[in-house]
Amino acid sequence: MWNEFFLGLLGGMGLLLFGMQMLSESLQTIAGLRLKIILSTLTKNRFVGMLLGVVITVLFQSSTATSVILVGLTSASIITLNQTLSVLLGSGIGTTITAQLIAFKITEVALPMVGIGAMIIFFTKRVKHRQYGLAILGFGLTFLGLKIMSDTMYPLRDDPFFQHLMVGLENKPFLAMLIASLFAFLVHSSAATIGIIMLLAMQGLTSLESAIFLLFGANIGTCFTAILSSLGSSRESQRVAFAQVLFKIIGVVIMLPIVHPFADFVAMTTSNHGHQVANAHTVYNILVAVVCLPFLNKFESVLSKIIPDKKESKNMQVPRYLNDESIKSPVIGIGLATRETLHMSDHVSDMTFAILKVFKENDPELLEYIMEKEKYVDILARETSQFLAKILRQTLTKADFNRCIGLMNIVNDFEHIGDIIEKYIIDLAKEKYKINFDFSEKGWQELNEMHERVCEIIRMVSIALATNNQDLAREVLSIQPELFKLEKHFRQRHIDRLMEGAQCTEETSSIHLDLINAFLRISDHVKNIANTIVSESLEVDIDFAKREDAFDGYDHAEKNIESIYY
Repeated sequence: MWNEFFLGLLGGMGLLLFGMQMLSESLQTIAGLRLKIILSTLTKNRFVGMLLGVVITVLFQSSTATSVILVGLTSASIITLNQTLSVLLGSGIGTTITAQLIAFKITEVALPMVGIGAMIIFFTKRVKHRQYGLAILGFGLTFLGLKIMSDTMYPLRDDPFFQHLMVGLENKPFLAMLIASLFAFLVHSSAATIGIIMLLAMQGLTSLESAIFLLFGANIGTCFTAILSSLGSSRESQRVAFAQVLFKIIGVVIMLPIVHPFADFVAMTTSNHGHQVANAHTVYNILVAVVCLPFLNKFESVLSKIIPDKKESKNMQVPRYLNDESIKSPVIGIGLATRETLHMSDHVSDMTFAILKVFKENDPELLEYIMEKEKYVDILARETSQFLAKILRQTLTKADFNRCIGLMNIVNDFEHIGDIIEKYIIDLAKEKYKINFDFSEKGWQELNEMHERVCEIIRMVSIALATNNQDLAREVLSIQPELFKLEKHFRQRHIDRLMEGAQCTEETSSIHLDLINAFLRISDHVKNIANTIVSESLEVDIDFAKREDAFDGYDHAEKNIESIYY
């Protein structure tokens, strides 16, 4: 009997965990960018944020998946830690819906759902439809695994050894909590652990009070997975992980003194033992949300003190927003890559704005400042492109694929602007120092005007990228031809001054013309960025129905990286 029990438990658990992962990943892909927009707009109200947490976790069937999304959005500064906390409280309530579904014996439809999901996957070519099929298949496998474990556990109700073991746990509630915590931590799923606790109750293998202590342990245990995964990552990630533990522990501390009356209350709600466990789980998480929701500002303050922001070094040579954990959720990974690209654009803008001052003053510190900026831009370009290449290994929608390739092209152009400044304009400044001649007054005015126009379009294209404003990007494209005319006009005026024999103009002639040309080259890369923003919403002629095509996208990305760095 014990051999059959362990084999059935192992197989059922495998199906349960695999099904939950499949369901969660497919629903994240389906939700995509719309989820990020909804979270960033609706979480400003803590009550709406909590309800949103419930809905998202019900859809994903995973509070861990919800946490990963929240960490990504918080790291990218799309939502605040305070907003994240309200959604987290809701996600705790959302996990209880799975328990309620188990209690209603939805396991009876497991096999039909497996069949329907498999047919959709094998008989459709569109990736979106395949994701729906994967979600249905994952749902079916989840409850099929539960059914197998339930059938396996039934004979244990008459086994003396198992009965003695469960009686021992009833007398040692803290040991029961520890075992449930450890199990939830090992399987990385509180829902799976609670499903097993419910099966034990349904088969009459444990009392309601023991099941409640096991529930407490399962709720706490799953949080330690998030803490471990957050170590070494961003401060926002660590705060979100510790917030989950804090919420759950507060709930347990409140409930421990009143476990007996709580169990009596839950027993009054239904005579079905499985339903009783599900209801206890629901009431516990609602209580945690009700108690903690009014004090989110205090929680945010405490978490910020426990896990303070890192003090950034002036020469920090690492990306600010990229996080490999977010690659599993492409929409979040792309959001972080966009944020890092904007971070990169800030540095390129700083270099561009400062560059003309180098020709006016012989300032070694300013030169060093620009050179350090350029080195950092190179690092950001390399790391961001490689990060995007990893995302392209995932199964992506057309929109996400286009966004990845577009961002890689934008990163490439920003990196080239930095190269023009560092390898070309800085050399021109050093050459001017050597000849020790100033530009003519009219020549300097022309350079200033050209520089101002270039700075203007860099500022505009950065805003267009940050806000996905295609109209602003088109405005940049309309300005760029004017710069060609301006460059041609200034070049002719410079030649006219040479014909007049102005000494300053003659001595600085090649530097003047090369500098105007460099500004024009920078504007050309700005035009490329604007073009990418405008065309980013257009669909590409790629069949995403096959998994191999996702790797075609990765190969494209690898070629982009090679063209930039090798």
